[in-house]
Amino acid sequence: MPRKAGRGPEETRRALLDAAATVIRTRGVSASLDDIARAAGVSKGGLLYHFPAKDALVRTLAQDLLDEFRTAVRAAVDPADTAPGRLTRAYVRASLDTSYDEAAVRETFALIAQLISIPEIAELARADAEKWERDLHDDGLPDDVLTLVVAAADGACTAPLWGAGIDVAATRKLEQQLLALTRTG
Repeated sequence: MPRKAGRGPEETRRALLDAAATVIRTRGVSASLDDIARAAGVSKGGLLYHFPAKDALVRTLAQDLLDEFRTAVRAAVDPADTAPGRLTRAYVRASLDTSYDEAAVRETFALIAQLISIPEIAELARADAEKWERDLHDDGLPDDVLTLVVAAADGACTAPLWGAGIDVAATRKLEQQLLALTRTG
């Protein structure tokens, strides 16, 4: 299958990652490169041009998800906020962002559940979690406040996974309470 006309290398790479996310989420990590290439509208050779092996594609997909959250947190940093807890407050805002569709949140968690079953990806996620732990610890909040705030934000953001709807008003209230804890810590 030829490359889609007008699509450049970065667009094709993004299409492959998006297709891999969809196919792996629905068919599991045993999904074939042929399935992923077909879903992206490229040949298997085109896929292999961008990702020389399935492991490389899956690792890039997992890293993309981790990077996407880091980017969201960086975007949520208030430039006027210079007080201790600045990064933690951005983490809370990014974690409790209700602008996402509940179905998209569930799909992302379903993809993560598939990917985390791969030992190399589990190690990548562990390393990312350790980096978050260091970065947030260096943010200047007392450890007990940091633990409580991050655990609450992480727990609340996974509610759609368990079928709980995103109650925007309740989420905003929780966000304000968590942010307040970071300022009185």
